[in-house]
Amino acid sequence: MISETLNFLATELNKFLNQKMGPTTDPRLLVGNIIKAFEGESGKDPVNKIFLSLINIEEDKVAKISENYTKTETAVIYKNPPLFVNLYILIAANLGNYSDSLKAINFIMQFFQSQNCFTPVTHPGLDSRISQISADLFSLNFEQINHIWSTLGGKYLPSVMYKLRQLKIEDEEAAAAEGRLIETIITETRAGR
Repeated sequence: MISETLNFLATELNKFLNQKMGPTTDPRLLVGNIIKAFEGESGKDPVNKIFLSLINIEEDKVAKISENYTKTETAVIYKNPPLFVNLYILIAANLGNYSDSLKAINFIMQFFQSQNCFTPVTHPGLDSRISQISADLFSLNFEQINHIWSTLGGKYLPSVMYKLRQLKIEDEEAAAAEGRLIETIITETRAGR
């Protein structure tokens, strides 16, 4: 689900960027490691792209379901509950000049400001297994920015970070144990007691 989520957002962002910056045959935004923004054809020239990278995965403990069963009319099904996670994504622009990179980041922020919730109903291109993606701007302080870019091994680029909330991770094919509900209770009384 992680790959499907990031690729969906890249497709939607590319559509939006084409509306704002003019159409192009090549996608402006790619899902990948941001370090590729510094690797050109020769290995030295910067790539003229915007990159969307996964920075962190966090368990959403608030949405955690502790029960490992569901009830139907005739049975109880035992299965581990789904895992809900938050994804932290960093979008960085390394375009022809600094001004163009800033404009691209501004357009990306406009995109998420205008639509920060995605469902299969509102966006038919979204994988039906993903019930909802909610995007929130995630602000970093200077120390956190320095730490992230040092860890990524690159020089700072104009960028913005978002938190994608409550992505559901579940193995639909996982084996589940089933038990029947108690329908009747037989009581016996013993003579002499």
